[in-house]
Amino acid sequence: MSSPDAGHPPSTAADTGRRAMVLESAMATFARFGYRKTSMEEVARAAHISRPGLYFLFSSKETLFRAAVTQALDRDLTAVEQVLADSVRPLPERLAEAFDQWAGRYIGPLTRDVATVIEDNPDLLGEIVETRPRRFEALITDAIAVESGREAALPVAQTMISASIGLKHQAASRELYLERLAVAIGLLVR
Repeated sequence: MSSPDAGHPPSTAADTGRRAMVLESAMATFARFGYRKTSMEEVARAAHISRPGLYFLFSSKETLFRAAVTQALDRDLTAVEQVLADSVRPLPERLAEAFDQWAGRYIGPLTRDVATVIEDNPDLLGEIVETRPRRFEALITDAIAVESGREAALPVAQTMISASIGLKHQAASRELYLERLAVAIGLLVR
């Protein structure tokens, strides 16, 4: 299996920025049409790049998809790390924002499709469908452990994650998701 960044690596900061923009456009296109119905031509058009230019950056649709999902998940994890590191804020507030960064942004009409595309294509994504959620769990567990102790942290983190998954599928809006998540966090973390 090829690495998530297989294709042609960017050589300059401009190339890196262009690549990131193409991956954002690709993720939106995959979310809109689904993996199977999305063509490289549609992604190229959405990214305002030629199809040969897209193939220069990414050797295949599978490589492009894997890179787009990896970029999105890594961006989310970076945001979660930053939120949880702000120890001046109360833990429940940091946890709610961390879950919002990880899952809340994927609630709504188009963003729900992004999560569905990821969930429906685990075979295309390889290890990232396991490693990134494990990293999120570790970040949440570590944040809870600082205040509650290591023994209580893992089951509380796992319960919060399960609640978040359920709420993500039930909530009609990001606001409703966050409102209900705050209740769950309040019950689990004091």
